[in-house]
Amino acid sequence: MAREPDPRLSIDLAGLRLKSPVILAAGTAGFSDELTDVLDLSHIGAVVSKSITKEPREGNQTWRILPSKVGMLNAIGLANPGIERFMSEIAPRLADTPTVVIGSIAGTSIADYAEVARHMDTVDAIPAVELNVSCPNVHGGTEFGTDPVALADLVTAVRDELKHTKLFVKLSPIAVGQPSMVDVAQAAIEAGAEALTIANTVPAMGIDVRTRRPVLSNVTGGLSGPAVHPIAVRLVHTVYQGIAHKANVPIIGVGGVTAWDDAAEMVLAGASAFQIGSALFADPKIPVKITKHISRWLNTHRVDSIKDLVGQVILPG
Repeated sequence: MAREPDPRLSIDLAGLRLKSPVILAAGTAGFSDELTDVLDLSHIGAVVSKSITKEPREGNQTWRILPSKVGMLNAIGLANPGIERFMSEIAPRLADTPTVVIGSIAGTSIADYAEVARHMDTVDAIPAVELNVSCPNVHGGTEFGTDPVALADLVTAVRDELKHTKLFVKLSPIAVGQPSMVDVAQAAIEAGAEALTIANTVPAMGIDVRTRRPVLSNVTGGLSGPAVHPIAVRLVHTVYQGIAHKANVPIIGVGGVTAWDDAAEMVLAGASAFQIGSALFADPKIPVKITKHISRWLNTHRVDSIKDLVGQVILPG
């Protein structure tokens, strides 16, 4: 019989109690329970569902996911059944998932996001939703996650639809320069975000030098995996120091967590929890291994709770 999770790993994520800081990232573990044959989800803090849009989406053509030397390229294209089928076919089974389910919402307009949020708010088994704001904004042809004003409008509209559900916002990693990542994070927080997920995949491209053609059917896509980990750690640290800590808004770190020390870095940088994504494709049992080693890490620092190490990187001077 598997042992109960280490109680020192229990966290409070904006009022949402999780038995562990380990969360399975959106798009990597199906809708909720698809990995139960190979992974005991009762030892995982939460699982984020595949992103759901208002209308069904078939996604991009093959190839839409490929390994690279430094991680994984993907351009899935938000393939999903749409909110109506999600509500009729998937939502009824979520209550049987042996861990917390966080819904993921995507869209190309504020109205689309709001409608999906309105439906998810009626599902008792979804105590929180995560907004994927790296989708194109039809108002300006850019991403909500790079425009503080557009993001604030989006978060406000979704917040108004959520009467029972917590609101997390998954920020894009491409907000550099002005406006900065801190500017974008502040806009999300002031509009009602209760937690921030940092960050999404990094825009990338691969070319087959023999055929001279892009390896992805969509030409460009997102890079995830080990190569983006140092980028994500920096972004978590920057937002934690710049706004999240003083605003008392927790961060969920995501990007290249493939081993326990990657997860530990996220925590020291300022993340209260961390997501595992690409690593699941290589080893679906990696969350259990990471959980075990994180418990040992707590022993080395002689702390009673993982929260005691959040943001505790020792900076020079």
